[in-house]
Amino acid sequence: MSVSAVAIPFSAQPWFDITLRQFLQSPIIKKVYVLHHGRYVPDSPQCEAVKVDAPFSTPAIRRLAQLVREKHLFFVAQPGQIEFGQFALERFLEFAEASHAGITYADYYEANSGLRSEHPLIDYQLGSIRDNFDFGPLMLFSVPALRSALKKRGTAAYHHAGLYDLRLKISTAHRLVHIKEFLYSMQMPDLSSNRETQFDYVDPRNRIAQQEMEVVATNHLKTIGAYLKPKFKRIEKSTMEFPVEASVIIPVRNRASTIADALQSAMNQQTDFSFNIIVVDNHSTDGTSAAINGFAKQNSLIHHMIPRRLDLGIGGCWNEAIFSEFCGRYAVQLDSDDLYSGNGALQKIVREFRAGPYAMVVGSYKLVDGNLTEIPPGIIDHKEWSEKNGRNNALRVNGFGAPRAFDTTLLRARPFPNTSYGEDYAAGLRLSREFQIGRIYEPLYLCRRWAGNSDAALSIEKANRNDQYKDMLRTMEILARQEMNRGR
Repeated sequence: MSVSAVAIPFSAQPWFDITLRQFLQSPIIKKVYVLHHGRYVPDSPQCEAVKVDAPFSTPAIRRLAQLVREKHLFFVAQPGQIEFGQFALERFLEFAEASHAGITYADYYEANSGLRSEHPLIDYQLGSIRDNFDFGPLMLFSVPALRSALKKRGTAAYHHAGLYDLRLKISTAHRLVHIKEFLYSMQMPDLSSNRETQFDYVDPRNRIAQQEMEVVATNHLKTIGAYLKPKFKRIEKSTMEFPVEASVIIPVRNRASTIADALQSAMNQQTDFSFNIIVVDNHSTDGTSAAINGFAKQNSLIHHMIPRRLDLGIGGCWNEAIFSEFCGRYAVQLDSDDLYSGNGALQKIVREFRAGPYAMVVGSYKLVDGNLTEIPPGIIDHKEWSEKNGRNNALRVNGFGAPRAFDTTLLRARPFPNTSYGEDYAAGLRLSREFQIGRIYEPLYLCRRWAGNSDAALSIEKANRNDQYKDMLRTMEILARQEMNRGR
């Protein structure tokens, strides 16, 4: 078995020395490169200090490519104390050499307060192009693959996105292999009290980094033939007759404590056009149905639908609404635990549709708690979207935003998947493949975060299922866009 090198970013925290010693004690580690941005003097002849601007930058990676003489390079990609399992590093190398992988990564344990829990990862696929794909804290690179990627794919230098760029470039020519064994433990530093990171890419503090990530992802799509130029299909005015101009769609199951607020928010909308409210009650058992019936008896705008099917997710409930006789020309989202931010939200959404025309219009929202008090990061406006490149960048990020509204005619031809996660993202990707998407950057919506809603902190198993599903959606969309670019 060959020997390997290691690259590890320096930290003044105690875990750095503990992790470093783990590598130095391994018989298969020949050299350790400590990446630093200041002064670091190694105390072992196996160590070499490498001064870099940022550990994940393109210049840092190029410098490593020049220095490393070994065939493989371990890269510590997250801060924290590592403890290797029995023959863990040897196992990494065994998989890497047998598979000729460009990158090898493995499941691991999280160790916190003396407790150890499993942290399984997911397999890499064509659609795993999001910049937050989880490889775990330790990645093993093929050095020939690394050098080949740097040589063949351009000379752009990224401060924040160097590692992301490298990973995508390697993925075009090499396998990325996931070892489904728990090979090491990682004691994570307490960087945040909230595990939820789904909004990182819309945090204004991260905008510069995200702009780099967008450039990298766009170039990758061009390389693999999935990039779409800003040319869109014309949206013809529908000849269908609709009972109203717009329908507010509320799928619901067991939201007795919030459904009244949602309905009142919808009923309060003031418009210069006709609208109604379609509530698809997915066989609630907690009093939600009675609450909806009470509102429906008092207000003819409300249509209370209970599906005959018992196998519907949120997407399936949306399909029940959009294919119903009650659905208007435009179908507008309102989740059963959320609210519109004012009585003019529906008017603004339809006005944007008419200004387009657009297949879909997406507004902005404010994150609030159960008492409607704003919580960080506050307003989510998705300003990373652009008319020129939004549908390409949508493959990098995990969502389109809210509230989402759709041209009913186009949506009926491309119905939602019958799932309760990612159904809206799937519809957005599908529509944006062909048509323009309109955006409204003022908050129209209050998105409530509370312990019982679907965005509450998830187990690692559920988070993995969600991530794997959206990666699959991206894989299918990339394949479809490649076919479209081939003229098929």
